[in-house]
Amino acid sequence: MTDQELHQIIAAGLDCSHLEVSGDGRHWTAVIVSPAFEGLRAIARHQKVYAALGQRMATDEVHALSMRTLTPAEWASA
Repeated sequence: MTDQELHQIIAAGLDCSHLEVSGDGRHWTAVIVSPAFEGLRAIARHQKVYAALGQRMATDEVHALSMRTLTPAEWASA
């Protein structure tokens, strides 16, 4: 999987106002900014991203994903 492919998968499953993805094909880092994160704690935000990935984590297509999940307001003030 490429950075672009993972970017497209996340963007297709989650409304993102900003999305950065980088990695080596198995280990990934992402900055994900979404209005869908409003009012949610970190674990619930990560669950939304995992839902967008579907079975790709379970099948080891995406082995590891380190996420920074922010609302648009949090991103603007960061």
